[in-house]
Amino acid sequence: MKRILFIATGGTIASKNSGSGLTPVMTSDDLLACVPEIAETCRVDAVQLFNLDSTNIYARHWLKIANTVERNYETYDGFVVTHGTDTMAYTAAALSYLMQDIAKPVVLTGAQKSAYLRDTDARRNLADAFAFASDDDAFGVNVVFDGNVILGTRAKKTRTRSFNAFASIDYPDVALMRDGKPFYYLTDAKPQTAPRFYRAMNEKVFVLKMIPGLSPNIFSYLNEECDGLVIESFGSGGLPDYDNDEFFSRLKEFTARGKTVVCTTQVEREGSALDTYEVGRKLLACGNVLEARSMTLEATVTKLMWALAADRERVGELFESPVRHDIF
Repeated sequence: MKRILFIATGGTIASKNSGSGLTPVMTSDDLLACVPEIAETCRVDAVQLFNLDSTNIYARHWLKIANTVERNYETYDGFVVTHGTDTMAYTAAALSYLMQDIAKPVVLTGAQKSAYLRDTDARRNLADAFAFASDDDAFGVNVVFDGNVILGTRAKKTRTRSFNAFASIDYPDVALMRDGKPFYYLTDAKPQTAPRFYRAMNEKVFVLKMIPGLSPNIFSYLNEECDGLVIESFGSGGLPDYDNDEFFSRLKEFTARGKTVVCTTQVEREGSALDTYEVGRKLLACGNVLEARSMTLEATVTKLMWALAADRERVGELFESPVRHDIF
């Protein structure tokens, strides 16, 4: 039997009603007790890394999860991480950049309803996550949810209540879990090189969501507080000129300070295409502007954080190099 390390971090799956709303209180042992059949699939050791609503999870927690996997990588055949759904896509993407070329599976899962309840998706998701983590062909960071296996760089939460809460954006699912076994749609070869673990993220990244009439004065804050900027633009991408081109001049000032700009789109699917319209071409002409193209926002943000921390001189090269089918 495969040996799996269970890393519990909290989330709805581990929540009970505290009288002032749901809050994570169930431990890793409590969760395993809800699905005793997991013991027939694999041998499990558990660690309670923290017990948080995922709204409170950010870069320092991503690094702690990645460090836990790195320290135990040679000991276990796979890893299952339970996590709240609200920021699970950010964590899955971040782990995809912090742990590259890993030949073992790191599976994130959670639930829309607590494992404590009778009517819950938690038990199926847990059973599927451990089954996938135990499969011989599984590797890399993936989200397992509602029977679907999704690349960590492609996952996005698209529903707030339904059990089918996650979707793979602009890329096929890796597999479908059927009767406790994965039915694969994608069959990438496992990495043959040694895994690469990274131990830093630059959190000084800001997401600027464009709205009609937004003032360029926002750059007065960005210039002082940010090393990287993700612009969520309209449609295919671009910046408004508002008859004075101030956005473009302020953007050039920002990049002249050695800071990095990435343009993405507010549209969920099909990505950006800055060379389509004049407003996009003007943005590209500013220089030092990267394009997220088909990447999810979660992948765009976390990849920029990783690239800025990994090598400030090679941010563009690192960002535009594909990792687990995140950009094309």
